[in-house]
Amino acid sequence: MNQTIYYIIRFLLGVDRAGAYSSLIGYTSDVRLFHKYKVVIVPSGFFQSSVYGTPESLPQLPLKEIEGVPLLFGTPKEECFEETWVIYADIIASSYFLLSRYEEIQKRDIRDKHGRFPGKESLPYKAGFIHRPIVEEYGKLLRHWLRKACVHIPEPQPELQDIWLTHDVDAPFFCRSLRNICRETWKGAGLLKALKLYGGPLEKDPYYTFPWILEQDGKVQNKYGDRCHQLYFLKAGGRHANDKPHYQVRSNDIQKLLQLFRQNQVMLGLHSSYEASLCPDLIPEEKMKLEHDWKLENIHQNRHHYLASREPEDQTKLIKAGITDDFTMGYADVSGFRLGTCRPVKWINPMTRQLTSLTLHPLSVMDCTLSESQYMGLPLNEAFRYCLQLLKQTKQYGGEIVWLWHNTSFAETEKNSYHKTLYVRLLNALIQ
Repeated sequence: MNQTIYYIIRFLLGVDRAGAYSSLIGYTSDVRLFHKYKVVIVPSGFFQSSVYGTPESLPQLPLKEIEGVPLLFGTPKEECFEETWVIYADIIASSYFLLSRYEEIQKRDIRDKHGRFPGKESLPYKAGFIHRPIVEEYGKLLRHWLRKACVHIPEPQPELQDIWLTHDVDAPFFCRSLRNICRETWKGAGLLKALKLYGGPLEKDPYYTFPWILEQDGKVQNKYGDRCHQLYFLKAGGRHANDKPHYQVRSNDIQKLLQLFRQNQVMLGLHSSYEASLCPDLIPEEKMKLEHDWKLENIHQNRHHYLASREPEDQTKLIKAGITDDFTMGYADVSGFRLGTCRPVKWINPMTRQLTSLTLHPLSVMDCTLSESQYMGLPLNEAFRYCLQLLKQTKQYGGEIVWLWHNTSFAETEKNSYHKTLYVRLLNALIQ
């Protein structure tokens, strides 16, 4: 547990030489130890064995605030004890609660139809700070308190770390198989249009928007260079109905898509299946299948299909499969900062309280979250303003952008008509 506390303090500091500065910060209620530190944060009792894992460990609404920042644990009190600045706002436990998804192990009975913990049931949403990376705000407070104690610590530069333009390839093609022809014949545009799409050039398929996506993302990469990453997540299994359609890996169309990815040197990751969210033991098998079928080496990035990372402890299966980076951590029903941070963070297992090797990349925006009526249902201009607000805060705190747009969202259909416009506007905001 001490390793976890030490990591959280360094993460909050968020500056070079964070390890050296962290030695000046104590997390203790023992007055006899206060003199060893410049700043002491007094524990709220959250980690006590009689409290942790019980209903009493959950924050109570309305939350208290300290200097305008919502406080999950402790009280907004600070005082000087001899030469030590003593803080009773437990920003360590507050950060841990968010970064570890602790809330989800205490509310296992709250899940949507896909087994996901809904964002609108979360504390960040109910307390009104889902759009704020308050872990970074805690870090700013901590640096402020160090300065009060005469420690000269700099502020991080307001600059984006990395930009992850990610795309889940759920359905690469609209009508390029016999099954698609049957679907369109009975429920869609009719047999003649289906045959025309099936037999025509791949570039005419409505879902084959990849050349356009690569062109748009390339403009951002030209601006930011190695800090901008184009990352596509590919399926490699799943027998659940929600895992359809399955790729025909040996087909000319898929091979052409793979060639396009290789030519543009994009990164490829595992889109672990819906079935694997029900049975996480399938993840290593799917990873090996993806590497074999697509002739890829050392896939180490993952995103769960449907964002269905069901239980926090399931992350251990990713680690055992050799996954080092996960990009699932966003809510499907509301955009914002699910983990309370806009920076990549090591996963803390809330069952064991241990720090792990898995890096979580906070997903702040997904296309359908913005537009679909069962989620946020925002019109174009409101969606743009909301995303721009998240972008500005991410830059302010030196975080990373992680956005998800599906290739199907750029299809020329009435339902998805605004996503091309929205995506271009957002990319232009990044570039400018």
